[in-house]
Amino acid sequence: MAQNGHHEHPRYMLIFLYLAILTAIEVGIAIPEYSIIIKAILLIGLACGKAILVAAYFMHLKFEKGILATIVITPFLICVFLVIMLMPDLTIDTRLNAIEKPAAEVVDTTPH
Repeated sequence: MAQNGHHEHPRYMLIFLYLAILTAIEVGIAIPEYSIIIKAILLIGLACGKAILVAAYFMHLKFEKGILATIVITPFLICVFLVIMLMPDLTIDTRLNAIEKPAAEVVDTTPH
């Protein structure tokens, strides 16, 4: 914060560059065949980093008083906690076995 009470303007293009780099990393993680749990943890971490950058600079929370940041951080942490707690249900492969596969076409071989 500057001495006259005004804050410096964030370097929006630099923040945009960071967000673009994080997005490229996310795409790089999503394409190869990793373990789904490792992929989910990495993608959640990167998404949290991007959300923090957007909230801090584009929503100007970095320059607000602490109470406003606390009001924003609390639901964010609850959301991250909820996603992490639901990961076992979302990543198990046994739920995929319950999906019914389409039946093969039955060919009538009886003479008419």
